Amino acid sequence: TISMGNLHAGHLALVAQARPLGDATVASIFVNRLQFQPHEDFDSYPRTFEADCAKLREAGCDLLFAPRERDLYPEPQTFKVLPDPALADLLEGEFRPGFFTGVATVVMKLFMAVFAGKPHGFGVFGKKDFPQLLVIGRMVQQFAMPIEIVAADTSRADDGLALSSRNGYLNTEERQHAMELARTLKQLADGVRAGTASIADLEAAAMQALRDKGWQPDYLTVRQRGDLLSPADGSVQATTALVVLGAARLGNTRLIDNLEF
Repeated sequence: TISMGNLHAGHLALVAQARPLGDATVASIFVNRLQFQPHEDFDSYPRTFEADCAKLREAGCDLLFAPRERDLYPEPQTFKVLPDPALADLLEGEFRPGFFTGVATVVMKLFMAVFAGKPHGFGVFGKKDFPQLLVIGRMVQQFAMPIEIVAADTSRADDGLALSSRNGYLNTEERQHAMELARTLKQLADGVRAGTASIADLEAAAMQALRDKGWQPDYLTVRQRGDLLSPADGSVQATTALVVLGAARLGNTRLIDNLEF
Protein backbone atom coordinates (compact mmCIF):
# COMPACT_ATOMS: atom_id res chain seq x y z
CA THR A 1 0.00 0.00 0.00
CA ILE A 2 1.20 3.52 -0.84
CA SER A 3 0.37 6.69 1.08
CA MET A 4 1.62 10.21 1.71
CA GLY A 5 1.11 9.67 5.43
CA ASN A 6 -1.22 11.21 8.03
CA LEU A 7 -2.87 7.81 8.09
CA HIS A 8 -6.53 7.23 8.85
CA ALA A 9 -8.83 4.21 9.03
CA GLY A 10 -9.04 4.04 5.24
CA HIS A 11 -5.31 3.49 4.92
CA LEU A 12 -5.38 0.83 7.62
CA ALA A 13 -8.20 -0.94 5.76
CA LEU A 14 -5.82 -1.21 2.78
CA VAL A 15 -3.24 -2.86 5.03
CA ALA A 16 -5.85 -5.32 6.30
CA GLN A 17 -6.82 -6.18 2.73
CA ALA A 18 -3.18 -6.63 1.72
CA ARG A 19 -2.14 -8.90 4.59
CA PRO A 20 -3.60 -12.18 3.24
CA LEU A 21 -2.20 -11.61 -0.25
CA GLY A 22 1.48 -12.33 0.35
CA ASP A 23 4.22 -13.33 2.74
CA ALA A 24 4.88 -9.77 3.92
CA THR A 25 2.82 -6.60 3.97
CA VAL A 26 4.66 -3.40 3.05
CA ALA A 27 3.39 0.16 3.35
CA SER A 28 5.16 3.21 1.99
CA ILE A 29 4.94 6.79 3.23
CA PHE A 30 6.29 9.52 1.01
CA VAL A 31 5.01 13.04 0.39
CA ASN A 32 5.71 13.30 -3.32
CA ARG A 33 6.71 16.76 -4.50
CA LEU A 34 6.23 15.78 -8.16
CA GLN A 35 2.44 15.56 -7.88
CA PHE A 36 1.93 18.97 -6.26
CA GLN A 37 1.41 22.20 -8.17
CA PRO A 38 3.43 25.23 -6.94
CA HIS A 39 0.33 26.75 -5.28
CA GLU A 40 -0.73 23.51 -3.56
CA ASP A 41 -0.10 22.28 -0.04
CA PHE A 42 3.18 20.34 -0.30
CA ASP A 43 4.87 22.26 2.53
CA SER A 44 1.81 22.26 4.79
CA TYR A 45 0.67 18.70 4.04
CA PRO A 46 0.32 17.04 7.47
CA ARG A 47 3.27 14.84 8.37
CA THR A 48 2.52 12.60 11.36
CA PHE A 49 5.24 10.00 11.03
CA GLU A 50 5.42 8.63 14.59
CA ALA A 51 1.64 8.31 14.85
CA ASP A 52 1.58 6.66 11.42
CA CYS A 53 4.16 4.10 12.54
CA ALA A 54 2.13 3.23 15.62
CA LYS A 55 -1.03 2.75 13.54
CA LEU A 56 0.77 0.52 11.05
CA ARG A 57 2.22 -1.64 13.83
CA GLU A 58 -1.24 -2.08 15.33
CA ALA A 59 -2.68 -2.93 11.91
CA GLY A 60 -0.14 -5.73 11.44
CA CYS A 61 1.98 -4.15 8.72
CA ASP A 62 5.31 -6.00 8.46
CA LEU A 63 7.47 -3.32 6.87
CA LEU A 64 7.32 0.44 6.40
CA PHE A 65 9.27 1.95 3.50
CA ALA A 66 9.60 5.66 4.25
CA PRO A 67 12.40 7.12 2.11
CA ARG A 68 13.60 10.67 2.48
CA GLU A 69 13.28 12.89 -0.56
CA ARG A 70 17.02 12.73 -1.22
CA ASP A 71 16.82 8.92 -1.10
CA LEU A 72 14.08 8.61 -3.69
CA TYR A 73 15.22 11.57 -5.79
CA PRO A 74 19.01 11.76 -5.33
CA GLU A 75 19.16 13.93 -8.43
CA PRO A 76 16.55 15.93 -10.34
CA GLN A 77 13.98 13.47 -11.73
CA THR A 78 14.29 14.37 -15.40
CA PHE A 79 13.14 10.91 -16.55
CA LYS A 80 9.43 10.58 -15.82
CA VAL A 81 6.55 8.21 -16.54
CA LEU A 82 4.10 9.95 -18.87
CA PRO A 83 0.65 8.30 -18.72
CA ASP A 84 -1.59 8.23 -21.77
CA PRO A 85 -3.12 11.73 -22.06
CA ALA A 86 -6.42 10.14 -23.07
CA LEU A 87 -6.71 9.07 -19.44
CA ALA A 88 -4.29 11.25 -17.50
CA ASP A 89 -5.53 14.59 -18.86
CA LEU A 90 -9.09 13.97 -17.66
CA LEU A 91 -10.66 15.15 -14.40
CA GLU A 92 -7.83 15.55 -11.87
CA GLY A 93 -5.35 15.70 -14.72
CA GLU A 94 -7.25 18.61 -16.27
CA PHE A 95 -7.45 20.65 -13.08
CA ARG A 96 -4.00 19.63 -11.78
CA PRO A 97 -1.73 19.51 -14.87
CA GLY A 98 1.11 17.02 -14.51
CA PHE A 99 -0.50 15.39 -11.47
CA PHE A 100 -0.62 11.88 -12.91
CA THR A 101 2.91 12.14 -14.28
CA GLY A 102 4.03 12.76 -10.70
CA VAL A 103 1.89 9.92 -9.40
CA ALA A 104 3.02 7.40 -12.02
CA THR A 105 6.69 8.32 -11.62
CA VAL A 106 6.75 7.95 -7.85
CA VAL A 107 4.68 4.74 -7.87
CA MET A 108 7.04 3.25 -10.45
CA LYS A 109 10.03 4.10 -8.24
CA LEU A 110 8.34 2.75 -5.12
CA PHE A 111 7.38 -0.45 -6.92
CA MET A 112 10.94 -0.90 -8.18
CA ALA A 113 12.31 -0.44 -4.67
CA VAL A 114 9.85 -2.78 -2.94
CA PHE A 115 9.33 -5.49 -5.56
CA ALA A 116 12.83 -5.69 -7.08
CA GLY A 117 13.76 -9.35 -7.53
CA LYS A 118 10.31 -10.59 -6.54
CA PRO A 119 8.46 -12.90 -8.96
CA HIS A 120 5.02 -11.47 -8.15
CA GLY A 121 3.35 -9.01 -5.84
CA PHE A 122 0.13 -7.14 -5.11
CA GLY A 123 -0.51 -3.42 -4.82
CA VAL A 124 -3.64 -2.36 -2.94
CA PHE A 125 -5.10 1.05 -3.82
CA GLY A 126 -8.31 2.72 -2.72
CA LYS A 127 -11.16 3.50 -5.11
CA LYS A 128 -11.53 7.01 -3.67
CA ASP A 129 -8.79 8.07 -6.10
CA PHE A 130 -10.58 6.35 -8.98
CA PRO A 131 -8.67 7.91 -11.92
CA GLN A 132 -5.39 7.23 -10.13
CA LEU A 133 -6.38 3.58 -9.76
CA LEU A 134 -6.90 3.32 -13.53
CA VAL A 135 -3.62 5.10 -14.33
CA ILE A 136 -1.61 2.80 -12.08
CA GLY A 137 -3.38 -0.28 -13.42
CA ARG A 138 -2.61 0.72 -17.01
CA MET A 139 1.02 1.50 -16.13
CA VAL A 140 1.55 -1.91 -14.55
CA GLN A 141 -0.09 -3.61 -17.53
CA GLN A 142 1.85 -1.76 -20.22
CA PHE A 143 5.21 -2.19 -18.52
CA ALA A 144 4.44 -5.89 -17.88
CA MET A 145 5.25 -5.47 -14.20
CA PRO A 146 4.75 -8.63 -12.10
CA ILE A 147 2.28 -6.83 -9.86
CA GLU A 148 -1.47 -7.27 -9.53
CA ILE A 149 -3.37 -4.10 -8.63
CA VAL A 150 -6.16 -4.68 -6.11
CA ALA A 151 -8.94 -2.10 -5.75
CA ALA A 152 -10.23 -1.42 -2.25
CA ASP A 153 -13.61 0.13 -1.51
CA THR A 154 -13.67 3.70 -0.21
CA SER A 155 -13.77 3.96 3.58
CA ARG A 156 -16.32 6.44 4.89
CA ALA A 157 -17.29 8.16 8.10
CA ASP A 158 -20.70 7.38 9.60
CA ASP A 159 -22.27 10.31 7.75
CA GLY A 160 -20.90 9.18 4.37
CA LEU A 161 -17.87 11.47 4.04
CA ALA A 162 -15.01 9.68 2.27
CA LEU A 163 -12.04 9.41 4.61
CA SER A 164 -9.11 11.59 3.55
CA SER A 165 -6.01 13.03 5.16
CA ARG A 166 -7.20 16.44 4.00
CA ASN A 167 -10.42 16.17 6.02
CA GLY A 168 -8.31 17.45 8.90
CA TYR A 169 -8.21 20.85 7.19
CA LEU A 170 -11.97 21.27 7.68
CA ASN A 171 -13.14 23.45 10.55
CA THR A 172 -16.08 22.36 12.71
CA GLU A 173 -18.74 24.05 10.59
CA GLU A 174 -17.26 22.83 7.31
CA ARG A 175 -17.10 19.28 8.62
CA GLN A 176 -20.85 19.39 9.28
CA HIS A 177 -21.45 20.14 5.60
CA ALA A 178 -18.71 18.01 4.04
CA MET A 179 -20.98 15.02 3.38
CA GLU A 180 -22.95 17.17 0.93
CA LEU A 181 -20.47 16.16 -1.80
CA ALA A 182 -21.24 12.45 -1.44
CA ARG A 183 -24.95 13.18 -1.17
CA THR A 184 -24.93 15.26 -4.37
CA LEU A 185 -23.03 12.54 -6.24
CA LYS A 186 -25.64 10.00 -5.14
CA GLN A 187 -28.44 12.25 -6.37
CA LEU A 188 -26.66 12.67 -9.71
CA ALA A 189 -26.26 8.91 -10.10
CA ASP A 190 -29.93 8.34 -9.22
CA GLY A 191 -30.98 10.93 -11.83
CA VAL A 192 -28.93 9.26 -14.54
CA ARG A 193 -30.36 5.83 -13.82
CA ALA A 194 -33.90 7.26 -13.71
CA GLY A 195 -33.35 9.13 -16.98
CA THR A 196 -35.02 12.25 -15.62
CA ALA A 197 -32.98 14.55 -17.90
CA SER A 198 -29.92 14.52 -20.14
CA ILE A 199 -26.65 13.66 -18.46
CA ALA A 200 -25.26 17.13 -19.22
CA ASP A 201 -28.28 18.80 -17.61
CA LEU A 202 -28.06 16.56 -14.55
CA GLU A 203 -24.34 17.33 -14.19
CA ALA A 204 -24.99 21.07 -14.49
CA ALA A 205 -27.77 20.88 -11.90
CA ALA A 206 -25.50 19.01 -9.50
CA MET A 207 -22.75 21.62 -9.91
CA GLN A 208 -25.23 24.42 -9.23
CA ALA A 209 -26.66 22.61 -6.21
CA LEU A 210 -23.20 22.54 -4.62
CA ARG A 211 -22.53 26.17 -5.51
CA ASP A 212 -25.80 27.14 -3.84
CA LYS A 213 -24.51 25.51 -0.65
CA GLY A 214 -21.28 27.52 -0.69
CA TRP A 215 -19.00 25.02 -2.46
CA GLN A 216 -16.65 25.74 -5.37
CA PRO A 217 -16.88 22.62 -7.57
CA ASP A 218 -14.29 21.74 -10.20
CA TYR A 219 -16.33 18.91 -11.66
CA LEU A 220 -19.28 16.63 -10.96
CA THR A 221 -19.50 14.21 -13.83
CA VAL A 222 -20.69 10.81 -14.99
CA ARG A 223 -18.14 8.61 -16.74
CA GLN A 224 -17.67 5.05 -17.94
CA ARG A 225 -15.65 3.09 -15.41
CA GLY A 226 -13.25 1.50 -17.87
CA ASP A 227 -11.96 4.59 -19.67
CA LEU A 228 -13.48 7.64 -17.89
CA LEU A 229 -15.14 8.80 -21.10
CA SER A 230 -18.57 10.40 -20.97
CA PRO A 231 -21.40 8.02 -21.88
CA ALA A 232 -23.74 9.08 -24.63
CA ASP A 233 -27.36 9.81 -23.78
CA GLY A 234 -29.43 6.82 -24.76
CA SER A 235 -26.50 4.40 -24.37
CA VAL A 236 -26.89 4.01 -20.61
CA GLN A 237 -28.49 0.66 -19.81
CA ALA A 238 -29.19 -0.87 -16.44
CA THR A 239 -26.00 -2.94 -16.75
CA THR A 240 -23.74 -0.11 -17.96
CA ALA A 241 -20.77 0.23 -15.60
CA LEU A 242 -20.63 3.90 -14.64
CA VAL A 243 -18.97 6.03 -12.01
CA VAL A 244 -19.92 9.52 -10.89
CA LEU A 245 -16.94 11.61 -9.76
CA GLY A 246 -16.63 14.95 -8.06
CA ALA A 247 -14.03 17.41 -6.86
CA ALA A 248 -15.03 20.56 -5.02
CA ARG A 249 -13.60 23.06 -2.58
CA LEU A 250 -15.31 23.71 0.74
CA GLY A 251 -13.66 26.76 2.24
CA ASN A 252 -9.96 26.19 1.62
CA THR A 253 -10.20 22.41 1.47
CA ARG A 254 -10.50 20.53 -1.82
CA LEU A 255 -12.32 17.21 -1.47
CA ILE A 256 -12.77 14.42 -4.01
CA ASP A 257 -15.18 11.50 -4.08
CA ASN A 258 -16.82 9.05 -6.45
CA LEU A 259 -19.56 6.48 -6.53
CA GLU A 260 -19.80 3.46 -8.80
CA PHE A 261 -23.30 2.71 -10.00
